[in-house]
Amino acid sequence: MTSKNIFQPIESHPPQQFTTRSNHPVARIGVNQTAPVQTNKFFANFFLGTQSQASWTHPYSVGWAKGGGITKSWGLAVSHIERGQLAYGPGSPSQYFINPIGIQSLILSANELGNSTVLTTDSLRAFSVNVNLAPQPSHTPLVTFPLVQGMGYVTAIYNSGTPLIQSSVGFKSLTYGGVVGNGPSVRYEALLQDDRVWLIYLTAAPGSHPPTLTLSSGTNVVGSTPFSGSVQIAKNLNGASAQAVYDSTCGVYPLRGSVSATVSGAMGQYQLSWTKGGLINKSLLMFALPHHVQAMSTSYSSQSRSVLQLDTTTKGVAQAIIGDSWTMSEHDLPYDMAFAPWTPTLRSQTRLPQAAVSLINTVGASELSEDFDAQTNLNSMYFAGKGLAKFATIVYTVHTLGKDVGTASAGLAKLKAAFSVFANNTQIYPLVYDSAWGGLVSSCSYTTGDPNCDFGNTYYNDHHFHYGYFVYTAAVIASLDPTWLESQCDDSGTIVKTFVNTLVRDYANPVSSDPYFPFSRMFDWYHGHSWAHGLYESADGKDEESSSEDAFSSYALKMWGKAIGDPNMEARGNLMLAIQARSFQNYYLLEQSNAIQPAPFVGNKAVGILFENKADHTTYFGTDPSFIEGIHMLPLNPASTLVRTPTFVNQEWNQYFNNGRADKAPGGWRGILYANLAITDPKTAYKFFSQQSWDNGWLDGGASRTWGLAWSAGLGGAT
Repeated sequence: MTSKNIFQPIESHPPQQFTTRSNHPVARIGVNQTAPVQTNKFFANFFLGTQSQASWTHPYSVGWAKGGGITKSWGLAVSHIERGQLAYGPGSPSQYFINPIGIQSLILSANELGNSTVLTTDSLRAFSVNVNLAPQPSHTPLVTFPLVQGMGYVTAIYNSGTPLIQSSVGFKSLTYGGVVGNGPSVRYEALLQDDRVWLIYLTAAPGSHPPTLTLSSGTNVVGSTPFSGSVQIAKNLNGASAQAVYDSTCGVYPLRGSVSATVSGAMGQYQLSWTKGGLINKSLLMFALPHHVQAMSTSYSSQSRSVLQLDTTTKGVAQAIIGDSWTMSEHDLPYDMAFAPWTPTLRSQTRLPQAAVSLINTVGASELSEDFDAQTNLNSMYFAGKGLAKFATIVYTVHTLGKDVGTASAGLAKLKAAFSVFANNTQIYPLVYDSAWGGLVSSCSYTTGDPNCDFGNTYYNDHHFHYGYFVYTAAVIASLDPTWLESQCDDSGTIVKTFVNTLVRDYANPVSSDPYFPFSRMFDWYHGHSWAHGLYESADGKDEESSSEDAFSSYALKMWGKAIGDPNMEARGNLMLAIQARSFQNYYLLEQSNAIQPAPFVGNKAVGILFENKADHTTYFGTDPSFIEGIHMLPLNPASTLVRTPTFVNQEWNQYFNNGRADKAPGGWRGILYANLAITDPKTAYKFFSQQSWDNGWLDGGASRTWGLAWSAGLGGAT
């Protein structure tokens, strides 16, 4: 399978199966954009709540000062945190680490900005946003900040404004460094009271001249005249060698980013590229995260890599790369992964020992006799999706691995009926199309007034978690009965296929030209994983708890693409899974050898909740180790072995669950722990699921004993 461009449209028609609502509970504060708006990207704090919480571009964070801090500034505050500034929680390993917030190292402002200043945003894209500051409502912006993930400088574009550069840390000195090279940029060096050096570059637009900067007080640097052009700032921890790199790349800045990719079988290659502004004849300086650098060819990264490195808040050390694009390669895409148990070494396992098959079919028949409707027609898209996926997995297992087509066919009929409730949008809280932000959301919060209803689905929380279960279920049904999709039609077309494709467009839209949904709402192609956090202002930025459900949503995408004959979607899912595996193993699932996250925290194994500004070894629903580790396990599926290495699983088990401790896990978490153990010890896992004294209370609502048996047997536990 070869795809030269995996980012191809799915569908483009309006989501006509759903009622449209324009009165979303969250107002679009200062958003100047008619196209669908990114709800889960790094810049959301600029249009939520007070508009003054920080956003993280990595390695810098930025936030609207909004009259706060020592300087009472109305500009954009810039901060960079070094590893030595982290605060750690109690215990060994430390329960959490957090980067300090509110440090206004430098603030890019203008003399003309005061307490009537308004902040607006435009050009809200997957990798970038323009943040604008105007002195009055409805006035032309005086300063625009093109914020792009990984940007090497924080850039302010002045429109006849007088630069005012402030610092709540305080200035020790300001030194003029002269014209850079042959011009037109000039450089200043600011030494702060914390003994950190920041470089300031001024580049005038044609017909304008850079003003002279003067240190007027311990907190203020002022420009001599208004000007049009750019002011760029960057932290210099490496002296003259770093300054030379900054000098060679100043005056140019990224305006927006894009991603492209090709896939051929097990080989995937993706490229991040940027559109430039300013002195566009120069090459950009951009910061790459560790998983980017690992996936770059050695020759490419060595040629483009500069001497600059800066700590990020939660992604290790960022490496500065000179160039207008990066190319990364993943060499082991799970192209042959399907619904059967799979590992990177064994590959798909569809033939199980006969003794295991007999038990699987017996248990499967029992589980398929359960009341599907009672476990799926629920007031939560999340729990309903888990129930549907559970039964879909049982049906597949009995049909394909157990070869009991009769029993499976009866279960499949029940599954189709249960799924049709959602395909026809007649569930307890139907989905609605939100035209304010551009997305498919639960009507739950509209009906109840509770913003946290169904885990915040109406507010764009967790859509990949919720909808991934439905996409997976549909993929199983369509693979077992290819006529199903075409048989479920109305005057507007195929109900089921359109329903599922609309879910995909909401959480994993492959194009930016869709007039109804933004590109890649959940998955962040810069970070290599998704952000679950929607339209809620947050002091620590976006976050995600369940890395495993993130990967499952990509696996669902892959399998739905295969089921409907969309090779680009299938290839996209394969590449996303490979990138997620790399990203999670760097940032989320921490082996003892992990050198990315802070050493005092690595011993926690699973990260818990990863924010943009902190990591906390906990969950939103409790602190039991089985919860914290287990939320990064469920649901156990073929992609689990790609993401979770045997080394990690073994270390995690020995730290938290060996010597009988797993048997003390509450409720369904016990089954999750043993299904996960199958990755490294399938025999013990199979023994657990095949025991005669079985208790269904050991199963999570999205798990089954049928799959636990097949999964552990397929990985070698029944031999």
